[in-house]
Amino acid sequence: MIEIHDLTKIYHLGSVEVPALQGVSFTIQRGEVVAIMGQSGSGKSTLMNVLGCLDQPTSGQYSLDGKNIAGLSEDELAETRNQKIGFIFQQFNLLPRISVRRNTELPLTYNGGKGEHEIHQRSEAILEAVGLKDRMNHRPTELSGGQQQRVAIARALINDPDLILADEPTGNLDSRTGADIMRLLRGLNQERGMTLVIVTHDPNIAAQAQRVIQLQDGLIVDGSIN
Repeated sequence: MIEIHDLTKIYHLGSVEVPALQGVSFTIQRGEVVAIMGQSGSGKSTLMNVLGCLDQPTSGQYSLDGKNIAGLSEDELAETRNQKIGFIFQQFNLLPRISVRRNTELPLTYNGGKGEHEIHQRSEAILEAVGLKDRMNHRPTELSGGQQQRVAIARALINDPDLILADEPTGNLDSRTGADIMRLLRGLNQERGMTLVIVTHDPNIAAQAQRVIQLQDGLIVDGSIN
């Protein structure tokens, strides 16, 4: 699903070069669950941005499902994000003034090509899968933190992506709710065969992945299998 070879990312602060990734190489198989760990400044957020086609590497190769991502235009990157990738964020990033259903449907609305009836059917099915069908007409502010994260997961799944990128998906949740969210993600991974990449600082969350990629100073220092 993912092939990374000798990937580098260098930021420029005036005349100063700041290397964020320094020759990173790894592969992730379709359907695999992988955790990316590292201290602040290790390069994990930069790596997540590159994997999510939100940023381009300075050098090296990134292939997503056999497609070379390096050198794509902004429009091509946006199309790849929309068709291939679902994002789950620590802050949920839900729109507070629209319903759970409308929040879930937003990616399909932007995607175009689907009628309102089909969009509603998809959102109902996804919200039922994450246990929120009975709350779909509520607003996010009427939900608990765990329920809001479930909405964010439903939104990430609505386009049936091949890859889910989850950035600290349990970071704003208590340990019990976080464990529930991880069980949900693992269950969806097993049912749908989607590839799941999780950025986390929590070793308990990382332990639930099949493999952990440990970053330090922009380098992979460990890629062990759990």
